[in-house]
Amino acid sequence: METLRGLLTLLCVLAGAQTQVQRRRFEECPVDLFFVLDTSESVALRQKIPEFYINQIKDFTKRFIDELKDMRHQCDRYLTWNSGALHYSDDVILVRELSDLNKDRQALKNDIDTIKYIGKGTYTDCAIKRGLAELLIGGSHYHENKYIVVVTDGHPVTGYKEPCGGVQEAANEARQHGVKVFAVAISPDQEDTRLSLIATDQTYRQNFTAADDSRSTKMGTIRTIIDMITNETKDVCCSFDCNAPGGPKGPDGDTGAKGETGRPGMPGEKGDVGAMGSIGDPGPVGYSGMKGDRGIRGEKGERGHKGYKGDKGKRGNDGTDGRKGEAGFSGLPGCKGSPGSDGLQGEPGPKGDAGPYGLKGDKGDPGRDGSPGRPGNYGPLGPQGDRGPRGADGDKGERGDDGLPGPDGTRGERGVVGEKGEQGSRGNRGPRGDLGEPGPRGEQGREGSAGPNGDPGESGRDGSPGYRGDEGAPGPEGPKGPRGIKGAPGDRGQIGERGEDGPPGNGTAGCPGFQGYPGPRGDSGEPGGKGTPGPKGDDGEPGDPGPDNNEPGNPGPKGAKGHRGPEGNPGPPGPPGPPGTDECEILDIIMKLCSCCECKCAPLDLAFIVDSSESIGSTNFALAKDFIITVIDRLIKDQQVKFAGNESRVSVVQYSGSRAQEVVQLGSNTVSLTEFKQAVRDLRWLAEATYTGEALDFALNNTIKLMRQENRVVLVLTDGRSDIIRDKVPLNVLCGKNIRVGGLGVKDYSGRQPNQEQLGDVVCKSDPKPGFSFVLDNFAELLDDTFLQNLTSRICQDKRCPDYKCPISFAQSNDILVMMDSSASVGQKNFETSKTFVRRLAERFLTAEKKRGVNVRVGLGQYSREARMERGLTTNFTLLSYHIEEAAFQNDGTNLLEAMDFAIKNLPGRGDASGSKRKVVLFSDGRSQAVTEPVLEKRVRDLADAGLELFVITVGSQVNEANLRTLVSRGRRDDITYAQRHLFRVPDYPSLLRGVFHQTVSRRVSMS
Repeated sequence: METLRGLLTLLCVLAGAQTQVQRRRFEECPVDLFFVLDTSESVALRQKIPEFYINQIKDFTKRFIDELKDMRHQCDRYLTWNSGALHYSDDVILVRELSDLNKDRQALKNDIDTIKYIGKGTYTDCAIKRGLAELLIGGSHYHENKYIVVVTDGHPVTGYKEPCGGVQEAANEARQHGVKVFAVAISPDQEDTRLSLIATDQTYRQNFTAADDSRSTKMGTIRTIIDMITNETKDVCCSFDCNAPGGPKGPDGDTGAKGETGRPGMPGEKGDVGAMGSIGDPGPVGYSGMKGDRGIRGEKGERGHKGYKGDKGKRGNDGTDGRKGEAGFSGLPGCKGSPGSDGLQGEPGPKGDAGPYGLKGDKGDPGRDGSPGRPGNYGPLGPQGDRGPRGADGDKGERGDDGLPGPDGTRGERGVVGEKGEQGSRGNRGPRGDLGEPGPRGEQGREGSAGPNGDPGESGRDGSPGYRGDEGAPGPEGPKGPRGIKGAPGDRGQIGERGEDGPPGNGTAGCPGFQGYPGPRGDSGEPGGKGTPGPKGDDGEPGDPGPDNNEPGNPGPKGAKGHRGPEGNPGPPGPPGPPGTDECEILDIIMKLCSCCECKCAPLDLAFIVDSSESIGSTNFALAKDFIITVIDRLIKDQQVKFAGNESRVSVVQYSGSRAQEVVQLGSNTVSLTEFKQAVRDLRWLAEATYTGEALDFALNNTIKLMRQENRVVLVLTDGRSDIIRDKVPLNVLCGKNIRVGGLGVKDYSGRQPNQEQLGDVVCKSDPKPGFSFVLDNFAELLDDTFLQNLTSRICQDKRCPDYKCPISFAQSNDILVMMDSSASVGQKNFETSKTFVRRLAERFLTAEKKRGVNVRVGLGQYSREARMERGLTTNFTLLSYHIEEAAFQNDGTNLLEAMDFAIKNLPGRGDASGSKRKVVLFSDGRSQAVTEPVLEKRVRDLADAGLELFVITVGSQVNEANLRTLVSRGRRDDITYAQRHLFRVPDYPSLLRGVFHQTVSRRVSMS
């Protein structure tokens, strides 16, 4: 009996369990939830460790799966979960199809742990469509209970190639199938605009976050999404369609009583317009009605209420700053200015020199001698007669001596400025001048006071910054305007004061003329009256001498100025003048004045290969395009490169994934350089994977093989992380093709260095013609001025220089010692410049033309506080060049006397009959410690007595002139010519390497 009772109990339990299982399955309401996870470059490379965000995404997904638990609705239905996942970059990889979490929860989590980031492009649209297909193919039959959770950062934004129609189309397709899409962000720097496009509506976005830089669990996001799904599925699970089917139909019930009359229904909708009726018969002609009475004037209405003042608008968002535009061309020269007013009258000049004397007159004929009369005796003194009439004027006397010049007269008043003349016609426009040297940087301006706050403007949409267009060609010169009406003449100026009298002439008075001939005999006169006293009697005897007078008499009058004497004999010849400029100095002047003498970049073919993968980003790709145009402009401006069809050529290849390359080439798809630049600006960001090897091979077959110049340069701009697993083309495809490849590696935005091994393969490090590489921190450094100078100099490494040389030769053997200044006042950088200059000098000396039996040796020393020999006298330029390069900067005081003693001791004579000359080339500014002029002069004489010839090279303006003159005087201060030939001056150390200065120095040293 007990056994029977136990069997019955067991059967009841089993039956109840089976009934419960059958009921549970009937009451289930499944939800299909699919995860779409972004593992592209823009997510993985946010941190230096790529797994930083990938691990957060996996942890988020596993916690989400753990929270998907069965839940009982109030209608006794149970919410269950089916879930699956995929991850994507430019490939879509299925992690696990939809599976029942009650059975495969741990299996799904294990599959998620196996996710490894792909790290390439971002095909979000393809991933959403694949997830949508998994939901529609598998899962439950409840179409309203299907959801997708998309975990992404929303990148990229603009200019992106989306192969599956774009995220907008994928989101619309999900809506059409009733599938709701949640957009969960990976922050920071997520693109909310694209996340909003992905989400079904804003409710499915709500600032959901799956991963950030704080490593938080994001449980709030998980619970919010689960609560939303639970609430939305409640109506579906508890609707009539979801209730269990009822039992068999029962018998019909009794007929019910008649119900009450219903209330009138609502008016029906307005019907459609009926068909147009036929035209009716014309009616009778109506009579004209009477004019109606005038209506009463209406009352004036009340004034309306004053409107309320509107709310103040919100302040608009600041627009993004545009990129710096290209440097404009120099402006046209201004018009010629009007002529200036007349200047003030100058001071009177000094008195001129006296004119030459007149010629001496011929001597007159001698007059005839009269017959001398016999002197009579002295008669008695007669009474004084009356005063006779005034006699005739005597002959004009000789001109007196020149008097002293009178005082200067008062300065005359300034004349009135005449009327301004008519403006001349405008001259023809002159040729464009060379670009001047950049001026010094101005001082930073003071910060101005803040202006008043402006009224807020309306918020505008942020536009993308445009590119600056090329400078347009100047317009034609306008026609010449009509000539203006001639102005009336101005008033006549006042007459100036009389000028100073000129200097008197220097002519002498002529000799008196000869006596005239006697006239005819006159008529007899009347008899005379009483006779006049007789003639003077004979002279009496001389009287006795008067007393002695010791006082001198008054000086006689100054005699007339004598005649100019005859020209004297020529004097002795003067001393010889300084020698004129030699060939090297003339050549140096020509090279400074003539731009045609400068070294220019040889014609070249240039190709840019630019990485356009997703990891670059749209902003950096725009900077890369600006960089290409800037390099071209720099080569034209600084290196005089001419990009034209028959000279230098340029091309650009942008690349990303497999078969994703675009080419722009001058001369093929663009005719002019302006069109080429515009085509570069129009390139769109490809944003796919990174297939650098395939891009190099594409450029080789499509652009590089068309190059015709010997100088061929290829610049590869990349972040240095090519997908060498999927890209089977090797990176050294350009090696061995006589091409110089330059690699520009830019760190990615996680700060990782470019792969040096890949960069080395690209630039052909092991090639006979190896390339060069630069590593930059970011794309903005591509536009740095210093970097651009370095890059253009590397591009133009092969230069074409005019071969202007002044040869030197040695007729005698020479030992030359070069002493470099290594003191602290020189500096490390200038010391390195000196070494380059000395290397050029040594090469000139050792490769110069020599007569038979002539030997030239060169040695190198340096001095600071102490002097030392870097390399003794040698004829081996290779060995000497090595020691020049190895010379170390001493960076100590300056002891000039020690340097001169060192030269005397280390430059002895050869001790043979070769008659060799010994010369010292010394770098010095004349300044030294513990040196006086007498001591320095004595040391210079010692140097000359030892048979050493000293040449001094001085740099800069901070020099001791007295000591420099002493150094090159060889103890003879009056020998200026010798000093000028032995002293060389340059304004700064870079000038040592400019022009033909080293040729000038070597020529003088060889010819002395």
